[in-house]
Amino acid sequence: MSLYCGTACRRKFFWCYRLLSTYVTKTRYLFELKEDDDACKKAQQTGAFYLFHNLAPLLQKSEHQYLAPQYSLLELERLLGKFGQDSQILEDSVLIGCSEQQEAWFALDLGLNSSSSINASLQKAEMETALQGSFIKLTKALFELNVKDASLLSTAQALLRWHDAHQFCSRSGQPTKKNVSGSKRVCPSNNIIYYPQVAPVVITLVSDGTRCLLVRQSSFPKGMYSALAGFCDIGESLEETVRREIAEEVGLEVDRLHYSASQHWPFPNSTLMIACHATVKPGQTELQVNLRELEAAAWFSRDEVATVLRRNNPSNQQQNGAVPFWLPPKLAIAHQLIKEWVEKPTCSPLRA
Repeated sequence: MSLYCGTACRRKFFWCYRLLSTYVTKTRYLFELKEDDDACKKAQQTGAFYLFHNLAPLLQKSEHQYLAPQYSLLELERLLGKFGQDSQILEDSVLIGCSEQQEAWFALDLGLNSSSSINASLQKAEMETALQGSFIKLTKALFELNVKDASLLSTAQALLRWHDAHQFCSRSGQPTKKNVSGSKRVCPSNNIIYYPQVAPVVITLVSDGTRCLLVRQSSFPKGMYSALAGFCDIGESLEETVRREIAEEVGLEVDRLHYSASQHWPFPNSTLMIACHATVKPGQTELQVNLRELEAAAWFSRDEVATVLRRNNPSNQQQNGAVPFWLPPKLAIAHQLIKEWVEKPTCSPLRA
């Protein structure tokens, strides 16, 4: 029996080690591509490219979802040649990941007028015809993509947008130069290095124990309610941001706080969504809604929210024509936060 257990443990350790070593190998490979321009150029030769036009990804419709096609460097060069474009535009591509077999993945925007392609903006309609797809805004397509493509395209759009907005040094005013992978930009005049950054945002589902608080902003789609969210201010901790946002927007004071998960979000300009659960004391639940921030806020029971989760389809209007109350789609961390509250009434506390 002990021999069997020993063998089983060794097998388990072996597979865990293989899983870990695959991840480590992949991570180290990406690090090398980010730091070594020659290695990254070599990876482009056998890599795959995702295409964008003015930050809208090229997609192809397949039944009930969108697919993001990949193109080899050779296919891309042929395409550019067909439209009389110089392959110099490839210098604007950015590294967005790789497969476990170390096939590097890149993103390239054919519509942005970047520093190395001022006259290389290609016509959208002509490109769509040639590529048999459509350049669709990510805000429209994100929830109809599979998890892998949604993550890659979100990363790609965020990087492409950052490079488009940071072509000049804030100190010298001189043009900055990106490295091959797009992991940084450098000002040649003073050697200042700029790295892509994300803005931390807390998104918090407030509960009084039996109900949760859901809110609407005027920018939300009709009928949609979500959890409270706000940017972290300079000098704040995560806990301080949660407490301030809840006090500012609905006039409540947090009693307890629990961390849930995090998610990169490409809108509006690349944010890190930090999801939390917060509870208030049952006797202190009167809302004082800040109408400068919110359009509406209300308490909902667990049964009400569970019902909405089961039928969460905003396209289904009520018979009187009114748009029903609905929640963010499954891919959004707000949806997961709300679902977690319905299914797991208690959560582990945040360790300070």
